[in-house]
Amino acid sequence: MFGVIVVLAIIAIIAYIAIKQSGKARLYAKRAGIIAIIVIGILLAISFFRIVPPGHAGVPVLLGKVQNQLSSGLNIVWPIVKVVLMDVRTNAYTMSSIREEGQVSGDDAIDALASDGLTVSLDVTVWYRLDEKRASWVYQKIGPDYVYKIVRPSIRTTLRDGAARFTASELYSSSGRTAYTAIVDSLLDAAFEGKGVVRERVLLRRVKLPDVVMNAIESKLAEQQKAEKMEFTLAKERKEAERKIIEAGGIASANRTIASSLTSNYLTWFYVKALRNVADSQNSTFVIMPFDQKLTPLLNVNR
Repeated sequence: MFGVIVVLAIIAIIAYIAIKQSGKARLYAKRAGIIAIIVIGILLAISFFRIVPPGHAGVPVLLGKVQNQLSSGLNIVWPIVKVVLMDVRTNAYTMSSIREEGQVSGDDAIDALASDGLTVSLDVTVWYRLDEKRASWVYQKIGPDYVYKIVRPSIRTTLRDGAARFTASELYSSSGRTAYTAIVDSLLDAAFEGKGVVRERVLLRRVKLPDVVMNAIESKLAEQQKAEKMEFTLAKERKEAERKIIEAGGIASANRTIASSLTSNYLTWFYVKALRNVADSQNSTFVIMPFDQKLTPLLNVNR
């Protein structure tokens, strides 16, 4: 802005001198000079105001020296002061094996060595932000490219250091991933300490194990599923056996009750009743039955 004002002022002065020397229209020259002064004055007044967008901090630099930091909103500074904007919003840095996802083109996943000597590939996203109160310090001591000087190297180092505390199988499990993320959080906080960067969250997006380990884990899971299925079948059979034992006990108890109630007189009466029903049946032409001398023969006198 200040450079534009200087250029306009020079053009206005040259035009005023040219018109004045020509001897023509002195009045127009005077008016043109007044208008030029007004325009330059307005532009000069505007150049004193700088707007820092929301989510940013302004770092004023005067002749190579960093001045007091500017907050978001309208600020008044000298026109010759350069204001560098620093983003203090939450940012995400992704390292992924997928080309389009990470900040670096190509496979940018982290290859880390687990405690059992196996190499695992990690896809991770880290949420971070620049400490607004230290934006001027970061610009002065580290520079506006602090992401590649501080954030990226710190993430790579902490991911590898954390992976060295777990086996490959532990990193693949749900509980192991949670514990690993917690350790990376603490390591990253220590790495960012004093650097003007704040860690918000670490997202472990993918853990890729060597093919040999993956096959072993899948085989183990398959065996576990078979064992669980067998346990379920055995439990079901045990329940069925218990049910049959209970059922048999009930039947035996019922038989004992029935047997105790079947006296000889009752059986004789029931026998006679059955014979009478057979003899009275319309479908019976003749009936042959055993004869007990103690029983009186029954005849159907109606036939």
